Amino acid sequence: MKFSADHEWIDLADDGIATVGITKHAQDALGDVVFVDLPEVGKTFAQKDVAGVVESVKAAADVYAPVSGEIVEVNEALRADPSLANSDPLGQGWFFKVRLSDQTEYDALMDSTAYDELVKNS
Repeated sequence: MKFSADHEWIDLADDGIATVGITKHAQDALGDVVFVDLPEVGKTFAQKDVAGVVESVKAAADVYAPVSGEIVEVNEALRADPSLANSDPLGQGWFFKVRLSDQTEYDALMDSTAYDELVKNS
């Protein structure tokens, strides 16, 4: 699992498809998530493009594509129950799956140690 400076996590499977969600730090900062706007399947994004929105009782925040690629699946369970982003942000609360178009973008993201340092120093 890797992490972006925008507080998304990404987990790449052997088939080149990666699952993306928001980190525990992001959901802690947002508070209770009440709505998610997920991207359309088939849409392509460049790294750092806005791929969705998450709204909480406190604020709304953009969800950025941590890598370039094509959306191949979205989490309909999250759309139906946005609180999954709070209760299980690194599991059932995933946002979308993307087919990577550039492996080097994934490789350049932070590992958990680097991400923990980022959060600690922010």
